[in-house]
Amino acid sequence: MDLNRERAMHWARNRHVTVILLGVWLVVSFGVLFFAEDLQVKFFGWPFSFWFASQGALIVYCVIIWLYARYMNRLDREFRRRERE
Repeated sequence: MDLNRERAMHWARNRHVTVILLGVWLVVSFGVLFFAEDLQVKFFGWPFSFWFASQGALIVYCVIIWLYARYMNRLDREFRRRERE
């Protein structure tokens, strides 16, 4: 394959995973927190909405960053291997 086609494939896969992870971020940031007031469940003595807003969202954000870095490392290795062939 030519180099331009390889770069286009790399960018398409990068965009795809970015859109998915931004969707997760959007749901966590706005979707769940928008309805958090309706969650009247107690979690360690605090309302679940407070716990999720202060701790759960931060955990999800760190997982999103970890997943993106892991995926991009694999993708870069795959395309570097293809370039050598």
